[in-house]
Amino acid sequence: FTYVETYLARGMHIDDFAPNLSFFFSNGMDPEYTVMGRVARRIWSVAMRFNYHGNERSQKLKYHIQTSGRSLHAQEMDFNDIRTTLQALIAIYDNCNSLHTNAYDEAITTPSEESVRRALAIQLIINNEWGLARNENPNQGAFIIDTLTELVEEAVLSEFERISDRGGVLGAMETGYQRGKIQDESLHYEHKKHDGSLPIIGVNTFLNPNGRTEGSLVLARSTDTEKQSQIARLRHFQETHRGHSANALDRVRQAAIENRNIFNELVEAVRYCSLGELSNALYEVGGQYRRNM
Repeated sequence: FTYVETYLARGMHIDDFAPNLSFFFSNGMDPEYTVMGRVARRIWSVAMRFNYHGNERSQKLKYHIQTSGRSLHAQEMDFNDIRTTLQALIAIYDNCNSLHTNAYDEAITTPSEESVRRALAIQLIINNEWGLARNENPNQGAFIIDTLTELVEEAVLSEFERISDRGGVLGAMETGYQRGKIQDESLHYEHKKHDGSLPIIGVNTFLNPNGRTEGSLVLARSTDTEKQSQIARLRHFQETHRGHSANALDRVRQAAIENRNIFNELVEAVRYCSLGELSNALYEVGGQYRRNM
């Protein structure tokens, strides 16, 4: 909704941009993810209709789901496809508009061609072979689905209130609230994973009695020739644009210092500056992130 308020503040009408907005969610193995889409659609629809007076098209939320990378583990990697299949099912049952299924070897390396084909096959089999997927919204009306929807919506709205109390999304970002919540939850997950209170098959329970049995795994690595070629291209790029890069970097630094939107300056700067040069320039004025304790 911060984006919505920003567009409205620039004089745009709600129905000119709201139908073009889409959202990116990640799901997982917890039951709350089963109703994530319907909760998001309900919150969005109510806000668009009653707060912003958008038309019917503006009230329809579109969203993409990516299955959980965190649920993929290096131990017993073949089990990861099972987890991804279950996550894909709840995403499709919840009527996601698009879906990305992760490859089983992402816990180790950049996905191989074989693992990507298996990840794609998960979607193809569900959509073409799994009969229940031909029915839209098959879980609608189930007691657990309706109950979870109410509970998750209440939790999301409570989180909205906590963010509002901190000055909205941007104000909360200044204090590191969102990042802190993500890190705290990640630490909580790792603790539960390591002490066994969150059972993960093949990782902390029902372990393989024969030990690790992973076969040969092809790691995605650049060759030395590819690395040297990229370095040469980078040096050539920097030499070619050396006359313009300094001024472009100064404009990026100044925009950051003045707390202005740096997007326009970045779009211009990438014509003459490498990613490393831009990162160093922003580091000089913004420093390095350190978590508040």
